[in-house]
Amino acid sequence: MSRSDDAGTGSDRRDDVLVGAAELRRLLDGADAPVLLDVRWALGDPHGAEHYRAGHIPGAVYVDLDTELAGPPEPGAGRHPLPGVDRLQADARRWGVTRRGGVVAYDDSGGLAAARAWWLLRWAGVPGVRLLDGGLAAWRDAGYELAIGETAPRPPGDVELRPGQLPTLTADEAAELARTGTLVDARAAERYRGEVEPIDPRAGHIPGAVSLPTAGNLDGDRFLATPALRERFAGLRGPVGVYCGSGVTAAHEIAALAVAGIDAALYPGSWSQWSSDPQRPAATGP
Repeated sequence: MSRSDDAGTGSDRRDDVLVGAAELRRLLDGADAPVLLDVRWALGDPHGAEHYRAGHIPGAVYVDLDTELAGPPEPGAGRHPLPGVDRLQADARRWGVTRRGGVVAYDDSGGLAAARAWWLLRWAGVPGVRLLDGGLAAWRDAGYELAIGETAPRPPGDVELRPGQLPTLTADEAAELARTGTLVDARAAERYRGEVEPIDPRAGHIPGAVSLPTAGNLDGDRFLATPALRERFAGLRGPVGVYCGSGVTAAHEIAALAVAGIDAALYPGSWSQWSSDPQRPAATGP
């Protein structure tokens, strides 16, 4: 595992992670406009492409999280395993991503889905990837226009992906980190406690993990102010790792931690992988 050995708060990295609607509008009017990725996705809602066609930020390309930001689900690999690098590179080039970088991902759920694109492209070495703080709601609230239907394809990009630029955890490494550092469970608290489990094989959490639900990173659709995020994560002791149900919303937690100046590793298999192995223990309760 490649990771930072310190969970210190560091400097304010908010502008490296997030971009506001007004700044994005200025960038889109410039010569080096970023590639815009519309990543609308939610459990139980397979209609992201329809939502995109009904109204999206002009110039945005729709990205399907299930098929483009994840590999096929396999037994023992979790619901959203990391995609193959060759396929991800082909998709990124089709979206228009270049070696120069410059990408902004957004959704309509506070970044909970778009953060998967943010993390995955950064993991693959793409420079200048950010999240639109507040997503589509922030763009609408600013009074900016929406486009309807499909966007004309951008010229193909020439990006060369270099995977492994952000740290990841295997199941064994996640178990070890829960004992020696901090392993964060980003799911809803009732799933962590094992009171409900709507989709994965077993209820509960990885023994030793701490509960910090991803929803707590947000004030409405926007990320909390940097001091509030630093306060939220002040009790963490490094090194830090994060998991969720299938490695999607955990990326949002990693983005929030990055704003607070804390580096964290992602356990891509997350609870969907862990709970499918009957040899791995499941803890319940607070």
